[in-house]
Amino acid sequence: MSTLSSPKTPVIVTPGDPSGIGPEITLKAALTCKTPFVAIADPEHMAKLSGELGLNLDISIWQPGQKLDKQYLSIFPHRWPADVVSGHPNDANSASILGAIEQAVIHVLAGDASALVTNPMNKYVLYKTGFTYPGHTEFLASLSQHRKHPVMMLANDFLRVIPVTIHNPVSEISERLTPELLYKTAIVAQQDLTNRFGIEYPRITVCGLNPHAGEQGMLGNEDITIIKPVLSQLLSEGVNVTGPFPADSLFHQSARSKYDCVLGMYHDQVLPVVKALDFMKTVNITLGLDFIRTSPDHGTAYDIAGKNRAKPDSLIAAIDYARILSHKSVDPASISK
Repeated sequence: MSTLSSPKTPVIVTPGDPSGIGPEITLKAALTCKTPFVAIADPEHMAKLSGELGLNLDISIWQPGQKLDKQYLSIFPHRWPADVVSGHPNDANSASILGAIEQAVIHVLAGDASALVTNPMNKYVLYKTGFTYPGHTEFLASLSQHRKHPVMMLANDFLRVIPVTIHNPVSEISERLTPELLYKTAIVAQQDLTNRFGIEYPRITVCGLNPHAGEQGMLGNEDITIIKPVLSQLLSEGVNVTGPFPADSLFHQSARSKYDCVLGMYHDQVLPVVKALDFMKTVNITLGLDFIRTSPDHGTAYDIAGKNRAKPDSLIAAIDYARILSHKSVDPASISK
């Protein structure tokens, strides 16, 4: 378990790919975000970009333990080895992008920062330099000290959802959906809804895979052969889980009041719903780590980088959400079994 940081410690924000919109939305977030945060960034690049965008934001160099001055953007210096051109990723900076994430995790695990917020990076750019992880989440799991089954949650003020299978072709979902994967995902969800969100006995609702949850096997048997046995096991172990239910009846307003989180069987079963409810303030949260990690729910947006068009709303929501979770987070050892 990571060191439990003081409520006074800041959230730390990584740069992501500096050629994307991460630096721009970080600068804009510093102007309006009420949650104190530190950005890992190249001071010279940020000062130059701030001037080009007409923000003229003052920058202060931060060291662990130092009090933040709200009149400045506080930066932990991280120099880019190669030129940064908005909209044009530079392979020579790829290792440094990963290095910034590693540095941020070190600060969180040491208690210098309360939580981690990651700006978007493009894994396809990193693949060219030998990056072997499927994405941000799996790389962060490799930096986690103990628990190694990362789970992606998307959340806003209306809904929390978790896809059990994530970035898989629809044709492969039935094969990828195993009892072991569903069980692990539900256990991590239950543990972190308790430990991170402060929900003592979280209510987890599970979608069926097939239309009408299979309709007693008429529309597919995975709901009977895979999902129901896992839910029975979870119930026997004290996990407050219900389902499987047809996804088409789970997300209206009165239904959402009956659970704390929904487990969907695949990416597009649940993510479109949470994004439709509040696209700009939906936050990506990684469960199952030794530290709190959130992220804005968008990509690098190279096409608008440096054009003063990027909005910081999702990053601000991620920073605020990280701060809330750091306040609610408890040491699992303190929870009676």
